[in-house]
Amino acid sequence: MKVEEYVLHKKMEAILSRVQKPARYVGGEWGSVMKDKKNVDLRFAFCFPDTYEVAMSHLGSRILYGLLNDQKGIWCERVCAPWIDMEAEMREAGLPLYGLESGDPLSDFDIIAFTLQYELSFSNILNMLDLGGIPVLAKDRTELKHIVACGGPCAYNPEPLADFVDLFMIGDGEEIMLEFTDLYRKAKREGWSKQEFLIAAAQIEGMYVPSLYEVKYHEDGTIESVTPTHGAPALVQKRIVKDLDTMYYPESFVVPSTDIVFDRAMIELFRGCPRGCRFCQAGHTYRPLRTKSKEVLLKQAQAVLKNSGYEEISLSSLSTSDYGELSGLTECMLDYCEPRHISLSLPSLRADSFSAELMERVQKTRKSGLTFAPEAGTQRLRDAINKNVTEEEILSTCATAFSGGWNSVKLYFMLGLPTETDEDVVGIAELVYKILQVWRENGSGKKRGLSINLATAYFVPKPFTPFQWAAQITPEEYLRRVHLLQANLHAKCVDYRYHESDLSRLEAVMARGDRRVGQALLEAH
Repeated sequence: MKVEEYVLHKKMEAILSRVQKPARYVGGEWGSVMKDKKNVDLRFAFCFPDTYEVAMSHLGSRILYGLLNDQKGIWCERVCAPWIDMEAEMREAGLPLYGLESGDPLSDFDIIAFTLQYELSFSNILNMLDLGGIPVLAKDRTELKHIVACGGPCAYNPEPLADFVDLFMIGDGEEIMLEFTDLYRKAKREGWSKQEFLIAAAQIEGMYVPSLYEVKYHEDGTIESVTPTHGAPALVQKRIVKDLDTMYYPESFVVPSTDIVFDRAMIELFRGCPRGCRFCQAGHTYRPLRTKSKEVLLKQAQAVLKNSGYEEISLSSLSTSDYGELSGLTECMLDYCEPRHISLSLPSLRADSFSAELMERVQKTRKSGLTFAPEAGTQRLRDAINKNVTEEEILSTCATAFSGGWNSVKLYFMLGLPTETDEDVVGIAELVYKILQVWRENGSGKKRGLSINLATAYFVPKPFTPFQWAAQITPEEYLRRVHLLQANLHAKCVDYRYHESDLSRLEAVMARGDRRVGQALLEAH
């Protein structure tokens, strides 16, 4: 070990004894990929702008980590945002942000890529770059090294980050990633300038290079024009994996050394959603609907479970019960899982697709609370937002579940949806009361035996949805509706929680803002 490496090691050792959850920062987990730097010509930092527990729960990051490390000559490492206690210690000790695999500082990497899962994590991107010793503004990074790239669902409106990010990958990362890395490796071999590389990268379908577009504004501040330069395309078309059966999927996951949010194996049933709810960005941007075959899913599930040792597996999608072969898949999965004492989790079930048969199968290995998202309290508003689930279906599903032994329900709604009235708000409380009545008729008959966890979110209009131009209600109006709902909730078995208004207001600004919003991000940083 070199002297400077020894000093860094001793500093880190001292820091870890003073911070919460030190296992977040040490790496060395089962399944993490180590490579010899002498055999690597591209070092790729896969950065998640949130804590380790959130990063390690994200399926997309696990897929791309495996895909990149399967390539000869590429070493992809994970980089997570440190919690505030760790960041303070690192800054005081002069330790830069580093890759979990090698421990090398962020400045040693060629490509620094962030996944954009949530608008309010944008400020973490600036903080992570700064903590890693990387200039925050793209114009200050003049060399080919330290290319900052972003992808993920929030990249569909990349403009708030235009001043900081060199390029954005729009669409499915598996489809575009290797074209991007191949081009970079070519540029590095041949000694291209950063500008030459960005101009060439803009020709890759699905790649958006903000510095190659000139934006002009009207006097009132609205956008007059967006003009591409240097041959960049006028329209960036998202990339789509057409066949999920042949798409890369890892046979093993990195197994975290500490608890994470979703500590289990996962397989992806399909991408996209057949429902088309008017508020849902994922339901629109992940179109078209593409499914995996039952045979491929079983093979992937068995490989991941065998190689990771997880005792729970989740069937992941935007709407799990819409998978056409769910019944047969569940039966086959249980045949494999039951004798091995592995739990099967079915998240994102819909109230209109939950059957007694499915309930009975899931109950064999795992019984947990029901989770439904009616989103609105009245049928009129559910129809307006294209949430095709009826009150009858919700109550019928609850009756089926309660009679089968379930005794807890989670319900998710939004306040501030377009056309919402006080009647719709009170309708949420009325629906909750009807569910309680169904429990009394089909459950144990004791009011205290049922637990209803009710949550409301402050509606945030998202780009590329039918509601993208809708106004967001004011925080004051949102809180008035929260209090109206509270005043109509009388049952003791209901635990009601609501999102903070200031965070949702910021989320709306970041979701729909243009590149001038970047100045606010820079100021906040």
